[in-house]
Amino acid sequence: MKNSILTKAIIAGAAGTLAMTIFAVMAPLMGMPEMNVPKMLSGTMGLPMVFGWGAHFMVGIVLALVYAAVFYNRLKGCGFVKGMKFSLIPWLMAQLIVMPMMAVMNNMPFSAGIFSGSFIMAFGSLMGHLVYGLVLGLTFKKVTVGDSIEQSVSGAKI
Repeated sequence: MKNSILTKAIIAGAAGTLAMTIFAVMAPLMGMPEMNVPKMLSGTMGLPMVFGWGAHFMVGIVLALVYAAVFYNRLKGCGFVKGMKFSLIPWLMAQLIVMPMMAVMNNMPFSAGIFSGSFIMAFGSLMGHLVYGLVLGLTFKKVTVGDSIEQSVSGAKI
């Protein structure tokens, strides 16, 4: 069995994460606050910036694998619509779980992190996640109808 679905999911996850990162870098030019995810991750982990970048791309790729394995065949619409619908799930998880946990890790109350602490940050995060989903959905293509991610993983020659 070819590992093309697994490979395409990894590529799509990396491409989506790159697009989201470019959007985040450009956010201040559009009147939004800085959204430097790698810096935020590395600061919270207390590690150099390279680890923040690694974590950021790792999360994007893992989410793409989940998209391919669980959501691709269940969501309605064309590729980019499926990707954008899927991106609402990690956005909501980030706003209700991840950001509050990061607030606590930075000695702030849990409630300070809910929806990134402000409407404009939550909105910017939503836009970034939608960009991720758009590129994920456009990049990921199912190779054949009968393939599944489980078959690809079990038959992968890595």
